[in-house]
Amino acid sequence: MSGSGLVSLVGAGPGDPELLTLRAVARLGEADVVFYDALVDRAALRYAPRARWAYVGKRAFRPSISQDTIQALMIRRALRGERVVRLKSGDPFVFGRGGEEALALAAAGIPCEVVPGVSTAVAAPALSGIPVTHRGLSAAFLVVSGHSEAAFAPVLGSLEPGTATVVVLMGLQTRALVAGRLLSRGWAPGTPAAVLLAAGTSDARTWRGTLAVLGCCELPDLHPSLPGVLVVGASVAVAAQLEALGGPRLTEGGPVGAAAAD
Repeated sequence: MSGSGLVSLVGAGPGDPELLTLRAVARLGEADVVFYDALVDRAALRYAPRARWAYVGKRAFRPSISQDTIQALMIRRALRGERVVRLKSGDPFVFGRGGEEALALAAAGIPCEVVPGVSTAVAAPALSGIPVTHRGLSAAFLVVSGHSEAAFAPVLGSLEPGTATVVVLMGLQTRALVAGRLLSRGWAPGTPAAVLLAAGTSDARTWRGTLAVLGCCELPDLHPSLPGVLVVGASVAVAAQLEALGGPRLTEGGPVGAAAAD
């Protein structure tokens, strides 16, 4: 096993290849093979000119290579002495199954390193002008997966109303359930809320409104498959204040609408 290669679990950030870290770029440049997810911008692969690129999927409700198969492929290539990059959207340890892969590699005796990425949980709001913490408005933020009610219901049900900014990844399809859970917990219907689509890409769009209408907000038919992030909390209102003051606009694309209650 002493001749084994190295597997780097690399975070690609929220979408824009310019948000890759210097270490991520270095690992891509050294790679023999890159296993990359569906949400990774293919432009990031220009940093891996000598590598073989292998697409593995990993989008909800779409065909993907199984997790066990991905892990087996990484182990096989590393045993050949190759340098392997597992390129994931956001950060590999934030809903990216990076922990599972690290454990599988360690069990197989494969040298592994983690290269953190800019997590979409904080980058998507930031690129839309929303701070997840803001003095006087929010001293904490909560990140939860929205892929199923069983995943987020216990956490949201235990959160005191208005005590944190709530960030929901993979929550577009369940936004009505998320909103309903918070409202039933006692959150004010007028709590600011946002839906952030395709943050860090040229398709980026933002909807802002209130928690009362988050569950039924209309998103554009032209973007039915874009990845999205939900944000609920008082600090969402900072984005509108920045716009009114002519502050920085860091996100590409434009708004998709806002509730009349804004």
